[in-house]
Amino acid sequence: MLLTSFVKDDYYRSANQGLNELKELINRLDPEFVAKAAVFARQEFGMRSISHAAAALVAKRASGKPWSRRFYSSVIRRPDDMTEIVSFYKVNRGKSLPAAMKVGFANALGKFNEYQLAKYRGEGNEFKLVDLVNLVRPKPTDANAEALNKLVAGTLVSTDTWESELTRAGQNAKSEVEKTQLKSDVWVRLISERKLGYFALLRNLRNIVEQAPTAVNSALEMLVDESLIKKSLVLPFRFSTAYDVVKDLQPQLTARVVMAAISDALDISCNNVPELPGRTLVCVDDSGSMSGEPLAIASLFAAVIAKKSNADVIRFSDNASWVNYDPGNTALSIAEVIRKNARAAGTNFHAPFQLLMPHTRVYDRIIFLSDMQGWMGYDAPTKDLCEYKRVSGANPFIHSFNVKGYGTLMFPEHGERICCITGFSEKALEMLKAVEEGRDVLVKKIEAYQI
Repeated sequence: MLLTSFVKDDYYRSANQGLNELKELINRLDPEFVAKAAVFARQEFGMRSISHAAAALVAKRASGKPWSRRFYSSVIRRPDDMTEIVSFYKVNRGKSLPAAMKVGFANALGKFNEYQLAKYRGEGNEFKLVDLVNLVRPKPTDANAEALNKLVAGTLVSTDTWESELTRAGQNAKSEVEKTQLKSDVWVRLISERKLGYFALLRNLRNIVEQAPTAVNSALEMLVDESLIKKSLVLPFRFSTAYDVVKDLQPQLTARVVMAAISDALDISCNNVPELPGRTLVCVDDSGSMSGEPLAIASLFAAVIAKKSNADVIRFSDNASWVNYDPGNTALSIAEVIRKNARAAGTNFHAPFQLLMPHTRVYDRIIFLSDMQGWMGYDAPTKDLCEYKRVSGANPFIHSFNVKGYGTLMFPEHGERICCITGFSEKALEMLKAVEEGRDVLVKKIEAYQI
């Protein structure tokens, strides 16, 4: 759940149902493990809302623990992480903040400079950053003492973010022509001085093309900068979203150049994905419940695995068919090939094995990318798997890769070669390889995590 949930309504589960399930799990599990898992999800996988919820929900059970103060400092990447956690805590608990949370947040505020505090002061929110500062009373540092004083006095203004600069450009313009020029100037300066965050750059490529065409080349240099990509923690499917936004742009020549750069950036982001030894089959669920974002995620991960390990690919819903692709293409292009023939029908986990049966292809692993909501056949595909193994002589790992975190399993037997993994980051693919050396690799990784 921590590696897949964006705390919003899903096909089979509402946001509130998901949070209630999370709360029930947190109340059952070791609170230190929960805390480490929340930090792991936030710091390693870039998951925000679900880590906020976990940090708030574990607060009562973390109270008095020797690690609790460190936890509330470690789970923070941005100032607004703290205000979001407090808001969630107050809605669900309605009480004063635990002492450990106050101390942890007070220490975490020392990480941030004036620019960061101003950017995330949350003026439009019910619970603002100034409210947090007044509540936890952090000890000022050389880097933020002046900013904290301004924040409390109400004079800290966000003047150097891309949002504020564009807003000012629009407000100061006396005509539409002048507004266009002022906005263009802002984009050019932000990009040339590299003051635009990587995710903001990816989300605003269309605006940059339309409002500041002279800055496009510099923007694309940033886009494919490996150090910026690695630091950003941008989830791989965000590149696919940006690609879809840009591909209908005019002029088409510029759109094609930008699309190529997005594809390159995605491939760079996946440079560290391990090559899987032996022969791999990837099965992508393209049923109705996978429509939209889930299928975009699944097809992209399938494409990355296919490209890196020359894997075979099957798409399946009520039936199954082979997907052929050019391994020389970009991961985004391969993902589009997988997605374009999606059937959006029912989900039949027996179908991939039935497709395999006329053949005797021996696979070292079979990876299922799905929300694991399979109702056709009314039972798990255990018999089909056993029959495939008998006919082919193979004994593959079965990786049940859940892209939604519902908690359901289509391969419930707990054999040593049945593995359940999840997550949107390319780090999940690193775990896929590691899990073949031990099924509890993720649990051990989290238990060893330092907070």
